[in-house]
Amino acid sequence: MNPAASANVAAHLPKMARLQPDTPAIFIPLSNGQQPPQYDQYSFAQLDQESNRMAHALEAVGIRRGVRTVLMVPPGFEFFALTFALFKIGAVPVLVDPGMGVKNLKVCLGEAQPQAFIGIPKAHLARVLLGWGKPTVNILLTVGRRFLWGGSTLAQLLTKVSHDNHYDTAQTEADETAAILFTSGSTGVPKGAVYSHGNFSAQVELMRQVYDILPGEIDLPTFPLFALFAPALGMTSVVPEMDFTRPADVDPAKIIAAIEKFQITTMFGSPALINRVGRYGEAQGIKLPSLKRAISAGAPVPAIVLERFTKMLSPQAQVFTPYGATEALPVCSIGSTEILAETCHATDQGRGVCVGKPVPGIDLEIIAITDEPIANWDASLTVGIGEIGEIVVKGPQVTQTYFNRAESTALGKIADPEQDGFYHRMGDLGYRDEQGRIWFCGRKAHRVETSVETLFTIPCEAVFNTHQKVFRTALVGAGTPGQARPVLCVELEKGTDTSTLAKIHQQLVAIGAEYEVTRNIKTFLFHPEFPVDIRHNAKIFREKLALWATEKLS
Repeated sequence: MNPAASANVAAHLPKMARLQPDTPAIFIPLSNGQQPPQYDQYSFAQLDQESNRMAHALEAVGIRRGVRTVLMVPPGFEFFALTFALFKIGAVPVLVDPGMGVKNLKVCLGEAQPQAFIGIPKAHLARVLLGWGKPTVNILLTVGRRFLWGGSTLAQLLTKVSHDNHYDTAQTEADETAAILFTSGSTGVPKGAVYSHGNFSAQVELMRQVYDILPGEIDLPTFPLFALFAPALGMTSVVPEMDFTRPADVDPAKIIAAIEKFQITTMFGSPALINRVGRYGEAQGIKLPSLKRAISAGAPVPAIVLERFTKMLSPQAQVFTPYGATEALPVCSIGSTEILAETCHATDQGRGVCVGKPVPGIDLEIIAITDEPIANWDASLTVGIGEIGEIVVKGPQVTQTYFNRAESTALGKIADPEQDGFYHRMGDLGYRDEQGRIWFCGRKAHRVETSVETLFTIPCEAVFNTHQKVFRTALVGAGTPGQARPVLCVELEKGTDTSTLAKIHQQLVAIGAEYEVTRNIKTFLFHPEFPVDIRHNAKIFREKLALWATEKLS
């Protein structure tokens, strides 16, 4: 095969359709209210063929190579087939998370300057009412019934394309833009990370290599974008019965029923989802012997959550917690066996969260903390083993720029002209231990600079999270950096007796006094429920809590 052709991430699908044409590629739950649910089933050959038909249909309305195309379709057959069709054409899907909020959505779509908009009627209605993409969008395609907004419907276009139409996948270069994926915006406005076909191909290969995933396995992806990796890896995807924008509200019984029905071997879930399913599994005494691995990312996963979930697994199976970001994933990985046997004890003592060793092929360095741009790489930027600094990475899965955000690109990337490459600044703080493992200490933007020291969120919070009545904590600074007062916001486990707050406060003061990293934290505020991101339900909006704490203390 021509190397250029193999760079297109969509090339994996026709390959799998040749190797295992009749193997199911996707199971989609039918929304007919039946319990247990019925599923529609599509083979690799069917998914490949339908994405070919859709590629012809999209080209017929002007969606061609390089055309930026917003895709707002819920996880289902059309979502998968349309995404692969766009990749096959060489068009550029613009993928935004509906959970980021209406205001951020408008900003993101304005920055992406899309020429085409594919969406269900609800998405088109929002587009019309809120002016999404208004200055640039000139191609409209509706998945479902079209109303007053013009354009075509997918169903209409497909009537003109025969069922056996072949489509030659575009021979894209490795550095050609494949998609624009917007970050979650956990520290600031979401930014559009520009993914190349080479970035996607590297991610697929790393997932295969790091987690030993084999064709014929069955995947339960509770985050839609991860479902796109499954066909490329030769896995069958079972779309779960859930609201993808609210993973923390998932019905654990439905997730477990799908695992048991399809004998799922791999599942991906946010820490909040893993926690919810694990609590239910522990209470019901459930075992899930088919699972070889669970993968959880988006935020650190507490040891107690891993412990609950692993009780359901066979002895050789693990929960893996890869570390990375929208701009670079995966960067590191570690399994629950190592965490529960060793690293969680250091976490409880304020040493940070171990995210494991860097994955093969990635160059990871720790540099001195600065909020300023760094134009060019120099080895003198790095700090020593055990010293906390900013994590920077270089590798084939690392995205090179943000779309239409030159300032963010300058702040987030460091050119390395000598090696003809660049480092991405993760915006995360951490250190490397003597064994070469990386320990995560929180976001750079969340560090608390007092008059006597700099405190890092994750090490401090983990010390207090050991209290059995504490669900989670968040360290924030009240006041200006350099003179900030460290405040620990505390969210208790649901159902905790509020008459015991004074006692819990005393206990937290005593716990903090035991460790050097927490000794100077004297102010504790109880909060009913932290503001968190919708997608992972685990990334705490510490900026909002800092304002709340400042107001409470004024």
